[in-house]
Amino acid sequence: MKKYTLFFLLISVCSVNGFAQKNPKKGALQSFHQRAIVSYNVENLFDTIDDKGVIDEEFLPDGKLKWNSQRYQLKLDHLVEAITMNLTENPVIIGLVEIENAGVIKDLKNTGRLAKTKYEIAHKDSPDARGIDCGLLYDKERFKLIKMETLTVSIDSISDFKTRDILVVKGELQGGKIIYLFVNHWPSRRGGEGSEIRRIQAAKVARAKVDEILKADPKANIILMGDFNDHPNNISIQDVLKAKDVSDSSADLLDLFADDHKAGKGTHNYKNEWGVLDHFIVSRAIYSGSNGVALFPNDGIIVYEEKLLFTQKDGSKKPSTTYGGPNYYGGYSDHLPIQLILK
Repeated sequence: MKKYTLFFLLISVCSVNGFAQKNPKKGALQSFHQRAIVSYNVENLFDTIDDKGVIDEEFLPDGKLKWNSQRYQLKLDHLVEAITMNLTENPVIIGLVEIENAGVIKDLKNTGRLAKTKYEIAHKDSPDARGIDCGLLYDKERFKLIKMETLTVSIDSISDFKTRDILVVKGELQGGKIIYLFVNHWPSRRGGEGSEIRRIQAAKVARAKVDEILKADPKANIILMGDFNDHPNNISIQDVLKAKDVSDSSADLLDLFADDHKAGKGTHNYKNEWGVLDHFIVSRAIYSGSNGVALFPNDGIIVYEEKLLFTQKDGSKKPSTTYGGPNYYGGYSDHLPIQLILK
C-alpha cells in the first residue's frame, strides 16, 4: 500500500533476513491503543483435560506430546506476551483461532496483564473433529455485545466434512458506532489443490453474510479476521470473498495485507517461504472512515518480532512454535499475531 511516508513517521521497520515488517514504535500510538484489535492463531491451545467426543488425546499428560500443566501455563504466558506486544494498553478485541474450548479462553483472559481488563468471551463449540474453535475476547467497558452467531460451513458432496464455524459478533464501540466482527479459521491446506474447494465454500458462507449486512446497511463497519489458510491472491479470498487490494476502488472488502504478501512478507512460514494466511479484511466504510470507524494508520500490522521467531541453521527465521512434530520447543505459535488500531 502506498502509505510509506506516513509509516516512516509512525512505524519502526524491523528488517530481519531481508524481511521488513511493520511494527509500531513503543508509545508512538499510545493515544489510539485503547482501540487495538488483535487476531492470532494460537496454535493448538488445548487444556490438559480429556474432552469426550473430540480428538484431543495428544494434548494430555500421558499423550504423545506429554502436554502438562507447566507447559500449558507457559503457553498461556507466551500468548499474552504476543497478543499485547508493542501495545501500551490491552486490546479492546482479541480474535482467537485454534482454541479447544471456552475454558482455555477463560484461562487466557485471566493470565498476566490481560487479567487487568474486564474481558468477556464470545464462543460456541464447533463441529470440528479435533474440537478446535474460533473465539473472541472483548473488553466489556469499551465494547457492548449486541448479537453473536455462528455460520456453519458444509459441503453437500462431502458428507463427513466438518470444520470450524465462522464466529460473527455484532457490537457497539465506545462512541456508539456499530461494528461487525467475523472470526475465521478456514479449512487446512493439507491435501494441496484438492483442499481448495473447502476454503471456497467457507468464503461463500462468509460472503453471503457480508452481503446480508451490506444490503441492510451499505456503510456497515465490518472486519473479517483470523486464519483463512489462503493467500490474498487465492480464489477463495480474491474471487469468492471478493477481498481486494486497497488500491481497488471498486471493491467493498479490502485485504489490508495483500501488499505484504506481494512483497514476500507474511504471518506464516512454510518450507522457508513466508505467506499471508492471517488477514484483516475490512469493509470500504472502515477503510475510508465514512461511518465513524477508521484505522490508524490506514493499515494492519504483522507483529514480526525477534521474541516470536526461531532462527534456523541457515540463519532464516520462522515463527517460534510450541512443538515441532513430537518435539517440545516451548515457543509461541506457528503463526504471527496481527494488529490494527481503530481511531
